[in-house]
Amino acid sequence: MVVNPWRNGRPAIKPLFIKGPSLGVRLFALTVLSVVLMVIDARFAALQPLRAQLGLLLTPLYYVAEVPARTWDTFHQLTSSRAELIAENERLRAESLLIQRQLQKLASLTEQNVRLRELLNSSSLVDERVLVAELIGVDPNPFTQRLMINKGERDGVFLGQPVLDASGLMGQVVEVMPHTARVLLITDAAHSLPVQVNRNGLRAIAAGTGNNEYLELRYVGDTADIRVDDILVSSGLGQRFPAGYPVGRVVAVDRDPGHPFAEVKVAPTAQLNRSRYMLLVFSPESAYGEVLPALELAGEQEQNGAQDEGEQVAEPVAAETADQASEESGDAQ
Repeated sequence: MVVNPWRNGRPAIKPLFIKGPSLGVRLFALTVLSVVLMVIDARFAALQPLRAQLGLLLTPLYYVAEVPARTWDTFHQLTSSRAELIAENERLRAESLLIQRQLQKLASLTEQNVRLRELLNSSSLVDERVLVAELIGVDPNPFTQRLMINKGERDGVFLGQPVLDASGLMGQVVEVMPHTARVLLITDAAHSLPVQVNRNGLRAIAAGTGNNEYLELRYVGDTADIRVDDILVSSGLGQRFPAGYPVGRVVAVDRDPGHPFAEVKVAPTAQLNRSRYMLLVFSPESAYGEVLPALELAGEQEQNGAQDEGEQVAEPVAAETADQASEESGDAQ
Protein backbone atom coordinates (compact mmCIF):
# COMPACT_ATOMS: atom_id res chain seq x y z
CA MET A 1 0.00 0.00 0.00
CA VAL A 2 1.42 3.36 -1.04
CA VAL A 3 0.94 6.34 1.31
CA ASN A 4 0.44 9.65 -0.32
CA PRO A 5 2.54 12.25 1.46
CA TRP A 6 0.26 15.00 0.17
CA ARG A 7 -3.29 15.47 1.31
CA ASN A 8 -5.47 18.22 -0.07
CA GLY A 9 -2.37 20.01 -1.38
CA ARG A 10 -0.58 19.95 2.03
CA PRO A 11 1.96 17.55 3.37
CA ALA A 12 0.43 14.87 5.56
CA ILE A 13 3.57 14.73 7.90
CA LYS A 14 4.43 17.76 10.07
CA PRO A 15 8.03 18.96 9.81
CA LEU A 16 10.26 18.42 12.87
CA PHE A 17 11.66 22.00 12.99
CA ILE A 18 9.08 24.73 12.54
CA LYS A 19 10.66 27.97 11.45
CA GLY A 20 9.50 30.86 13.65
CA PRO A 21 10.46 34.50 13.93
CA SER A 22 14.13 35.29 13.70
CA LEU A 23 16.30 35.91 16.73
CA GLY A 24 16.54 39.57 15.96
CA VAL A 25 12.80 39.95 15.95
CA ARG A 26 12.53 38.11 19.25
CA LEU A 27 15.22 40.24 20.84
CA PHE A 28 13.56 43.38 19.67
CA ALA A 29 10.17 42.22 20.95
CA LEU A 30 11.56 41.31 24.35
CA THR A 31 13.41 44.60 24.58
CA VAL A 32 10.26 46.56 23.81
CA LEU A 33 8.32 44.48 26.33
CA SER A 34 10.98 45.13 28.98
CA VAL A 35 10.93 48.86 28.33
CA VAL A 36 7.17 48.94 28.49
CA LEU A 37 7.12 47.00 31.77
CA MET A 38 9.75 49.30 33.29
CA VAL A 39 7.80 52.37 32.27
CA ILE A 40 4.57 50.96 33.65
CA ASP A 41 6.35 49.94 36.89
CA ALA A 42 7.91 53.36 37.27
CA ARG A 43 4.80 55.38 36.39
CA PHE A 44 2.07 53.23 37.80
CA ALA A 45 1.65 50.81 40.73
CA ALA A 46 -0.16 48.17 38.75
CA LEU A 47 2.74 45.71 38.85
CA GLN A 48 3.47 45.98 42.57
CA PRO A 49 1.30 43.00 43.59
CA LEU A 50 2.77 40.91 40.82
CA ARG A 51 6.34 41.79 41.81
CA ALA A 52 5.58 40.99 45.43
CA GLN A 53 4.24 37.59 44.49
CA LEU A 54 7.22 36.88 42.25
CA GLY A 55 9.59 37.93 45.05
CA LEU A 56 7.82 35.60 47.47
CA LEU A 57 8.18 32.73 45.03
CA LEU A 58 11.85 33.48 44.32
CA THR A 59 12.91 33.92 48.00
CA PRO A 60 13.87 30.24 48.44
CA LEU A 61 16.01 30.53 45.34
CA TYR A 62 17.79 33.52 46.86
CA TYR A 63 18.55 31.55 50.01
CA VAL A 64 19.80 28.60 48.03
CA ALA A 65 22.00 30.86 45.92
CA GLU A 66 23.46 32.51 49.02
CA VAL A 67 24.31 29.24 50.81
CA PRO A 68 27.91 28.94 49.42
CA ALA A 69 28.75 32.59 50.13
CA ARG A 70 27.15 32.45 53.57
CA THR A 71 28.99 29.23 54.41
CA TRP A 72 32.31 30.77 53.38
CA ASP A 73 31.64 33.94 55.39
CA THR A 74 30.72 31.90 58.47
CA PHE A 75 33.83 29.76 58.19
CA HIS A 76 36.05 32.80 57.66
CA GLN A 77 34.47 34.56 60.62
CA LEU A 78 34.94 31.54 62.86
CA THR A 79 38.57 31.12 61.91
CA SER A 80 39.32 34.85 62.16
CA SER A 81 37.48 35.10 65.50
CA ARG A 82 39.52 32.22 66.90
CA ALA A 83 42.74 33.81 65.72
CA GLU A 84 41.69 37.15 67.16
CA LEU A 85 40.76 35.51 70.45
CA ILE A 86 44.11 33.75 70.60
CA ALA A 87 45.94 37.01 69.85
CA GLU A 88 43.86 38.90 72.41
CA ASN A 89 44.48 36.18 74.98
CA GLU A 90 48.23 36.41 74.41
CA ARG A 91 48.09 40.20 74.67
CA LEU A 92 46.09 40.08 77.91
CA ARG A 93 48.45 37.48 79.31
CA ALA A 94 51.44 39.69 78.51
CA GLU A 95 49.70 42.70 80.08
CA SER A 96 48.91 40.60 83.15
CA LEU A 97 52.56 39.64 83.50
CA LEU A 98 53.62 43.26 83.14
CA ILE A 99 51.10 44.36 85.75
CA GLN A 100 52.22 41.61 88.12
CA ARG A 101 55.82 42.70 87.63
CA GLN A 102 54.85 46.28 88.40
CA LEU A 103 52.96 45.14 91.48
CA GLN A 104 55.99 43.18 92.63
CA LYS A 105 58.14 46.24 92.02
CA LEU A 106 55.72 48.40 93.96
CA ALA A 107 55.71 45.91 96.82
CA SER A 108 59.51 45.87 96.76
CA LEU A 109 59.62 49.66 96.73
CA THR A 110 57.17 49.77 99.63
CA GLU A 111 59.30 47.42 101.70
CA GLN A 112 62.38 49.36 100.66
CA ASN A 113 60.76 52.59 101.81
CA VAL A 114 59.88 51.01 105.15
CA ARG A 115 63.44 49.78 105.65
CA LEU A 116 64.89 53.17 104.72
CA ARG A 117 62.55 54.87 107.17
CA GLU A 118 63.69 52.45 109.87
CA LEU A 119 67.30 53.21 109.01
CA LEU A 120 66.66 56.95 109.14
CA ASN A 121 64.99 56.52 112.49
CA SER A 122 67.88 54.45 113.84
CA SER A 123 70.46 56.87 112.43
CA SER A 124 68.73 59.73 114.23
CA LEU A 125 69.28 57.85 117.49
CA VAL A 126 72.98 57.37 116.77
CA ASP A 127 75.31 60.15 117.88
CA GLU A 128 78.10 59.21 115.48
CA ARG A 129 78.20 60.02 111.80
CA VAL A 130 76.86 57.24 109.60
CA LEU A 131 76.84 56.23 105.95
CA VAL A 132 74.01 54.21 104.37
CA ALA A 133 75.16 51.21 102.34
CA GLU A 134 73.28 48.61 100.30
CA LEU A 135 73.85 44.89 100.16
CA ILE A 136 75.07 43.73 96.74
CA GLY A 137 76.37 40.23 97.43
CA VAL A 138 76.57 37.31 99.85
CA ASP A 139 79.54 35.00 100.22
CA PRO A 140 78.47 31.57 98.87
CA ASN A 141 80.84 29.76 101.21
CA PRO A 142 78.60 28.02 103.78
CA PHE A 143 81.36 28.15 106.41
CA THR A 144 81.65 31.94 106.43
CA GLN A 145 79.21 34.73 107.20
CA ARG A 146 80.25 37.58 104.92
CA LEU A 147 78.43 40.22 102.91
CA MET A 148 79.46 42.67 100.22
CA ILE A 149 78.23 46.28 100.26
CA ASN A 150 78.29 49.03 97.64
CA LYS A 151 80.49 51.44 99.62
CA GLY A 152 84.27 51.37 99.58
CA GLU A 153 87.43 53.35 100.12
CA ARG A 154 86.21 56.19 97.92
CA ASP A 155 83.31 56.66 100.34
CA GLY A 156 85.53 56.70 103.43
CA VAL A 157 85.01 53.08 104.49
CA PHE A 158 87.89 51.68 106.56
CA LEU A 159 88.93 48.34 108.05
CA GLY A 160 87.19 47.46 111.28
CA GLN A 161 84.35 49.91 110.73
CA PRO A 162 81.20 48.90 112.65
CA VAL A 163 78.15 47.95 110.59
CA LEU A 164 74.59 47.85 111.89
CA ASP A 165 71.04 47.80 110.59
CA ALA A 166 67.81 49.22 111.97
CA SER A 167 67.67 46.54 114.69
CA GLY A 168 71.19 46.14 115.97
CA LEU A 169 74.84 45.39 115.36
CA MET A 170 75.61 43.31 112.27
CA GLY A 171 79.40 43.09 112.05
CA GLN A 172 82.50 44.94 110.89
CA VAL A 173 84.33 45.70 107.67
CA VAL A 174 87.18 43.25 107.04
CA GLU A 175 88.13 44.12 103.44
CA VAL A 176 87.99 47.47 101.67
CA MET A 177 88.08 47.98 97.91
CA PRO A 178 87.74 51.24 95.97
CA HIS A 179 83.97 51.01 95.49
CA THR A 180 82.93 47.99 97.58
CA ALA A 181 83.70 46.39 100.92
CA ARG A 182 83.26 43.04 102.67
CA VAL A 183 81.51 42.79 106.01
CA LEU A 184 82.11 39.98 108.51
CA LEU A 185 78.93 39.24 110.44
CA ILE A 186 78.94 38.78 114.20
CA THR A 187 77.72 35.19 113.74
CA ASP A 188 80.82 34.12 111.81
CA ALA A 189 82.80 31.44 113.64
CA ALA A 190 85.93 33.63 113.51
CA HIS A 191 84.27 36.69 115.06
CA SER A 192 83.98 37.68 118.71
CA LEU A 193 83.04 40.93 120.43
CA PRO A 194 82.79 42.10 124.02
CA VAL A 195 79.25 42.61 125.29
CA GLN A 196 77.48 43.30 128.53
CA VAL A 197 74.06 42.54 129.93
CA ASN A 198 71.96 45.66 129.74
CA ARG A 199 70.13 44.75 132.97
CA ASN A 200 73.09 44.52 135.31
CA GLY A 201 76.23 45.33 133.31
CA LEU A 202 77.63 41.79 133.39
CA ARG A 203 80.43 41.55 130.82
CA ALA A 204 81.06 38.60 128.50
CA ILE A 205 82.37 37.64 125.07
CA ALA A 206 79.82 36.92 122.30
CA ALA A 207 81.31 34.51 119.77
CA GLY A 208 79.94 33.51 116.41
CA THR A 209 78.88 29.94 115.76
CA GLY A 210 78.74 29.91 111.97
CA ASN A 211 74.94 29.92 112.21
CA ASN A 212 73.20 33.24 111.68
CA GLU A 213 70.46 32.23 114.11
CA TYR A 214 72.41 32.53 117.35
CA LEU A 215 75.63 33.47 119.15
CA GLU A 216 77.33 31.93 122.16
CA LEU A 217 78.52 33.67 125.30
CA ARG A 218 81.91 32.46 126.41
CA TYR A 219 83.40 32.40 129.90
CA VAL A 220 80.14 33.11 131.71
CA GLY A 221 80.31 31.69 135.20
CA ASP A 222 77.85 29.04 136.22
CA THR A 223 76.56 31.30 138.99
CA ALA A 224 76.51 34.49 136.88
CA ASP A 225 73.39 36.64 137.02
CA ILE A 226 72.10 36.10 133.50
CA ARG A 227 68.68 34.91 132.44
CA VAL A 228 66.54 34.35 129.37
CA ASP A 229 65.32 37.51 127.60
CA ASP A 230 68.25 39.57 128.85
CA ILE A 231 69.35 42.15 126.28
CA LEU A 232 73.03 42.26 125.37
CA VAL A 233 74.69 45.44 124.12
CA SER A 234 78.21 46.20 122.97
CA SER A 235 80.46 47.21 125.85
CA GLY A 236 83.00 49.22 123.85
CA LEU A 237 85.93 47.57 125.62
CA GLY A 238 87.44 46.16 122.45
CA GLN A 239 88.03 49.63 121.01
CA ARG A 240 86.29 48.44 117.89
CA PHE A 241 82.54 48.73 118.41
CA PRO A 242 80.94 51.73 120.07
CA ALA A 243 79.30 51.04 123.40
CA GLY A 244 75.56 50.66 123.77
CA TYR A 245 74.55 49.07 120.45
CA PRO A 246 72.09 46.13 120.71
CA VAL A 247 73.75 42.81 119.94
CA GLY A 248 71.24 40.12 120.88
CA ARG A 249 68.76 38.62 123.29
CA VAL A 250 69.41 35.63 125.51
CA VAL A 251 67.26 32.69 124.41
CA ALA A 252 68.72 29.82 126.45
CA VAL A 253 70.86 29.40 129.58
CA ASP A 254 72.15 25.89 130.36
CA ARG A 255 73.93 25.47 133.70
CA ASP A 256 75.77 22.20 134.33
CA PRO A 257 77.22 21.67 137.80
CA GLY A 258 80.09 19.71 136.28
CA HIS A 259 81.24 22.67 134.16
CA PRO A 260 82.62 25.96 135.43
CA PHE A 261 80.89 28.00 132.70
CA ALA A 262 77.27 28.15 131.62
CA GLU A 263 76.19 27.62 128.03
CA VAL A 264 74.33 30.72 126.90
CA LYS A 265 72.72 31.10 123.49
CA VAL A 266 71.92 34.55 122.13
CA ALA A 267 69.68 35.43 119.18
CA PRO A 268 71.02 38.43 117.24
CA THR A 269 68.76 41.48 117.25
CA ALA A 270 69.93 42.50 113.77
CA GLN A 271 68.16 40.98 110.77
CA LEU A 272 71.31 39.33 109.46
CA ASN A 273 69.68 37.30 106.70
CA ARG A 274 67.04 39.85 105.71
CA SER A 275 68.50 43.35 105.94
CA ARG A 276 69.36 44.92 102.60
CA TYR A 277 70.34 48.37 103.85
CA MET A 278 72.79 48.99 106.65
CA LEU A 279 74.65 51.79 108.38
CA LEU A 280 78.42 52.28 108.46
CA VAL A 281 79.31 54.06 111.70
CA PHE A 282 82.12 56.63 111.99
CA SER A 283 82.74 56.64 115.72
CA PRO A 284 85.68 57.80 117.85
CA GLU A 285 85.90 54.31 119.34
CA SER A 286 86.67 52.95 115.87
CA ALA A 287 89.57 55.43 115.54
CA TYR A 288 88.44 56.63 112.14
CA GLY A 289 90.87 59.58 112.36
CA GLU A 290 91.52 60.95 108.89
CA VAL A 291 89.47 58.41 106.93
CA LEU A 292 86.26 60.43 106.99
CA PRO A 293 84.83 61.27 103.57
CA ALA A 294 86.68 64.10 101.84
CA LEU A 295 83.50 66.17 101.67
CA GLU A 296 83.14 66.25 105.44
CA LEU A 297 86.85 66.99 105.90
CA ALA A 298 86.60 69.84 103.42
CA GLY A 299 83.66 71.27 105.36
CA GLU A 300 85.62 71.06 108.60
CA GLN A 301 88.63 72.71 106.98
CA GLU A 302 86.45 75.55 105.75
CA GLN A 303 85.03 76.03 109.23
CA ASN A 304 88.51 75.96 110.79
CA GLY A 305 89.76 78.41 108.17
CA ALA A 306 86.90 80.78 108.92
CA GLN A 307 87.68 80.60 112.64
CA ASP A 308 91.38 81.30 111.98
CA GLU A 309 90.52 84.29 109.81
CA GLY A 310 88.19 85.59 112.51
CA GLU A 311 90.97 85.28 115.08
CA GLN A 312 93.45 87.02 112.78
CA VAL A 313 91.03 89.91 112.21
CA ALA A 314 90.22 90.18 115.91
CA GLU A 315 93.89 90.60 116.93
CA PRO A 316 94.56 93.89 114.97
CA VAL A 317 91.24 95.32 116.16
CA ALA A 318 92.13 94.56 119.77
CA ALA A 319 95.57 96.18 119.29
CA GLU A 320 94.07 99.37 117.81
CA THR A 321 91.59 99.59 120.68
CA ALA A 322 94.40 99.29 123.23
CA ASP A 323 96.44 102.08 121.54
CA GLN A 324 93.45 104.41 121.49
CA ALA A 325 92.80 103.76 125.17
CA SER A 326 96.43 104.55 126.09
CA GLU A 327 96.40 107.81 124.11
CA GLU A 328 93.18 108.95 125.79
CA SER A 329 94.59 108.19 129.24
CA GLY A 330 97.77 110.22 128.40
CA ASP A 331 95.70 113.25 127.27
CA ALA A 332 93.64 113.09 130.42
CA GLN A 333 96.78 113.25 132.52
